[in-house]
Amino acid sequence: MLKEITIGQYIPGDSFVHRLDPRTKILSSILFIVALFLINKYVGYIAVFAYLGTAIISSRIKFKMLYNGLKPVFILILFTAALNVFMTTGTESSLLFHKGFIKIYKEGVNTAVFMSLRLVLLILGTSLLTLTTSPIELTDGIESLLKPLKKIGVPAHELAMMMTIALRFIPTLMDETDKIMKAQQARGADFESGNIIQKAKNLIPLLVPLFISSFRRADELAMAMEARCYRGGKGRTRMKQLSYAAIDYVAFLLILALIAVGFYVRFALK
Repeated sequence: MLKEITIGQYIPGDSFVHRLDPRTKILSSILFIVALFLINKYVGYIAVFAYLGTAIISSRIKFKMLYNGLKPVFILILFTAALNVFMTTGTESSLLFHKGFIKIYKEGVNTAVFMSLRLVLLILGTSLLTLTTSPIELTDGIESLLKPLKKIGVPAHELAMMMTIALRFIPTLMDETDKIMKAQQARGADFESGNIIQKAKNLIPLLVPLFISSFRRADELAMAMEARCYRGGKGRTRMKQLSYAAIDYVAFLLILALIAVGFYVRFALK
């Protein structure tokens, strides 16, 4: 299960999406999130599905990889849906179920489905960013976008480096957790039985070696960076310079069209 988590993974390729400038993909991901929260009607999701479907097909990423990214948050999606079903109220005419203090309204079911779809689309859309962008490109893209903040003393390069390293090490830590869990289970550790308190105590044989391994990896990474004379972003050169191409402008036009649809659906469509 842990090995199937796709957060932070990168799949090399030469697709339309892979060849986009990392700044284009980062900004498109941000604008995609904005469009999702702008749209407040189901009809707007037609444009979102069309945009996302085009991006997934163009990236040549297998849908199984994207589906694996959804698995860890299924419980969160179900919990969000349940909250909306039971907590959203409506009119007496829209009451679907009533037993004791439990009341389920049509508005609650509608909100639950809408919010669940929004979460699924949000995860699928943002997963494409890390799946099609290498850690180095991601670092350069974030640093370039944060460059204007350097004038007020914001360490753009250091922030970009920390964010990218944290994102990149998620799959590594998941793999390490899976190995430690299997090793401890082979020694008789039980992570499933017992109540919540007992399960929390059973996690100690997993968390202690995981923290030790994480600190060791961090120390090895720091030593490797120092051995290569890494001194931050000042005076640092890059093998590949970032530059916008025609495909980047096409990508910007597509995401801006989705934003326009979001504004129309929210403010103009009755």
